[in-house]
Amino acid sequence: MHLHKEVDNQLLQETILKFTGKIKQLPPIKSAVKREVREREIYEFELLETKGPDVLFRIKCQAGTYIRKICHNFGEALGVGAHMAELRRTQAGPFTEKDNLVTLNGLQDAYYFYKEENNSKFLLHCIQPIENALRHIPKCWIFDSTIKSVTHGRDVAIPGISKLDNFRKGEMVAVLTLKGELVAIGEAMMSAVEINTQQKGIGINVQKVFMETQ
Repeated sequence: MHLHKEVDNQLLQETILKFTGKIKQLPPIKSAVKREVREREIYEFELLETKGPDVLFRIKCQAGTYIRKICHNFGEALGVGAHMAELRRTQAGPFTEKDNLVTLNGLQDAYYFYKEENNSKFLLHCIQPIENALRHIPKCWIFDSTIKSVTHGRDVAIPGISKLDNFRKGEMVAVLTLKGELVAIGEAMMSAVEINTQQKGIGINVQKVFMETQ
């Protein structure tokens, strides 16, 4: 963030507190969403370094937060004005810079080798298993005999569950095979503790099926 006038670090830290937690935000004029005030949550806002009017900071925020708008509003709160100079996304959901990140050009080249030369090696390097996107949500594993009914759209009944993580009623849960393959995701109709103590009933209300019909 580039401030239009230099301020001291103490004032920066005090202002950061005003932009931590739940904030109101009006998307920029050039944005992909309807321009209306929305509530977004800033989980962490950390000042890393300052050099004159330039401020390096790290934000962990709710999806849909506009960082350039935060910079603008931050400058207004300081009374000096500010704008975003550079943005680097270091994490999106469960994916971080430590994962196998590739550029769009790299993905395009990998697709070319796959399509034109029948070489899938580079494409397989670019594309991660869908299960990697679900590392952050609880899971339950179902018996092989249950897979067919779930892929046909039926909910997961308690007798069909082999094992499960600890989760609360109402949480989204990934439904996996015993090999760790994603079958579906759904809403927990009861907590994991309740499922473990019941003999029958619906454990997971299936919302979306990913595996092909068995």
